[in-house]
Amino acid sequence: MSQQEAEEISLTWQYDAPYDFYNMEEDEEDLVAFLDEKERGEFVFSVKDEEELIAFLMIEQMGDSMDLGLGMRPDLTGQGKGATFLKAAMCFLRKNYEQMTLSVATFNKRAIKLYKRVGFRTSRIYCMKQTEVLMSL
Repeated sequence: MSQQEAEEISLTWQYDAPYDFYNMEEDEEDLVAFLDEKERGEFVFSVKDEEELIAFLMIEQMGDSMDLGLGMRPDLTGQGKGATFLKAAMCFLRKNYEQMTLSVATFNKRAIKLYKRVGFRTSRIYCMKQTEVLMSL
């Protein structure tokens, strides 16, 4: 991911409530890390449709599993496009990792439904900023 793309995502992608929880400026620590090229490292990817930035994917190895962080441009959410994005990310990662996890806020029923549809199952529920669900594939 380029610095310009990181800035575009973190400073201009604004989700409507209740999804505003995912706006980058909601968590100063996450925002600083996302904007820092060294912090992003080689494990944050921009996702494009031709030349248009439409999403991002963050991955972090957790033992034998790969933990996913996903974000789609706000104007593209809620239109049924998430399955294509998630399946492409999973296909990309399955070359090296069979096990995958992700976390999602419990209020985000839309995302949980998608994750379950592609094979993720609830592993654990824990409290952070919002109560979150850890899901495993």
